[in-house]
Amino acid sequence: MAKYSLEPVKVPPVNTKYRRIVTSLPVPESLPVFQQLTESEPVSMMGQPPVVWDKAEGFQVYDKWGNMWIDWSSGVLITNAGHGRKEIIEALQKVIDRKLLATYVFVHEKRAELTKMLQSLSPDPKSYQVFLLSTGSEATENCIKLAKTYALEKHGPKKKYLVSFTNAFHGRTMGAQLAGGNPRLKTWIVDEGKTFIQVPFPDGYKNENISFDLFTDTLKQQGINPGDIAGVMTESYQGVGPDFLPVEYAGKLETFCRENDIITIFDEVQSGFGRTGKMFCYEHYGIRPDLIACGKGISSSLPLSAVIGRKDIMSLYGPGSMTSTHSGSPLPVVAAVENLKIIIREKLVDNARKMGDIMIPELKRIRDKYPDILGCLQGKGLVAGIQVVKKGTKIPDSETAVKINEKCFQKGLLMFAPVGIAGECLKIAPPLVITEDALKESIAVFEEACDEILGKIYK
Repeated sequence: MAKYSLEPVKVPPVNTKYRRIVTSLPVPESLPVFQQLTESEPVSMMGQPPVVWDKAEGFQVYDKWGNMWIDWSSGVLITNAGHGRKEIIEALQKVIDRKLLATYVFVHEKRAELTKMLQSLSPDPKSYQVFLLSTGSEATENCIKLAKTYALEKHGPKKKYLVSFTNAFHGRTMGAQLAGGNPRLKTWIVDEGKTFIQVPFPDGYKNENISFDLFTDTLKQQGINPGDIAGVMTESYQGVGPDFLPVEYAGKLETFCRENDIITIFDEVQSGFGRTGKMFCYEHYGIRPDLIACGKGISSSLPLSAVIGRKDIMSLYGPGSMTSTHSGSPLPVVAAVENLKIIIREKLVDNARKMGDIMIPELKRIRDKYPDILGCLQGKGLVAGIQVVKKGTKIPDSETAVKINEKCFQKGLLMFAPVGIAGECLKIAPPLVITEDALKESIAVFEEACDEILGKIYK
């Protein structure tokens, strides 16, 4: 976990169109808030750059002491349509004024509107349906449940395995973590998950073997017969990078699953709704998932997630037997409806692609200045990641990653703490509304931070 000092540091003032730093950081007056949280919350909730958010608008974040940051976090890839959208706020206010705050799964009109909108975005609106939930973990859990139920009912108990990938992250609930590919996140689970199998992810850097033969060979080594697999689940891009599937590999994976009646599950919780320059990241691969898990950018605000899937799979459970308390609650649903309208109306998917065409080459240029330390760059659209490693190796260097991250924070560029398998990855994910001049300014700030931190190592 990243560690940031709460000792205020006097930093150079910043005052541009998009950034403003006028105090020491962290702000001395903010320290009582951190102290109160230290006493009332578990330490697991800490670990981000020490800023107390007061408001956020568009692609900028503000505190109450006059500081302003360009946001490269989107919360945590949530605010695709931008922070604090007026349209979302006004739609929420209308529902609040009607005093319609909770409905369980009793019907309200906006739920029908949202499910139809999401259905229209599916691979085939005539043969896919939508199940609304609250969190990404719920969505991936339900995908696992549906894939295993389909296999059990159609083929019997022998078809039971759920195959996922090393380094994967699918959420923090038990099923989601069993499917996850980071062993240190599931040490708390004892004697569970014997039907959850991981195979190497073909990212091309941490694992240089991108042949699909590695997938089938790994299953053979573990004694898994393809006919006994219920489902294969992958993030459309792995959040530890982002790491993308090779297109040829994705096609062969789909063919393998079709031939063996294996449910394909693509986790789009982080990558969906325009982030990569396509509405969904799986579209880059030219494939058609059976189940799609959605979340985060679905509303650009309130907690909501969804499973979009084949009707024959989604209809396996009868009325009342696959529900969630807040899955269709009016406020998140209304936020999602307005969010999708904004994304489509303002062509934010196209903007993500266009801005990515600027951002990715510039990040590559920066990476190439320090190739022995900035070990790998991956990205599409408005998501990218640079893995920081010990000089001349592939050993993750989380300490240096945090230093770069913190230097950006001090200069008015806000990212969430480094991610990755060991906290070595600098993740870049601005809201899709970011403008070209703001993007270029933020890239220049990132380069300054890298120069100041890595220049010392290269000397």
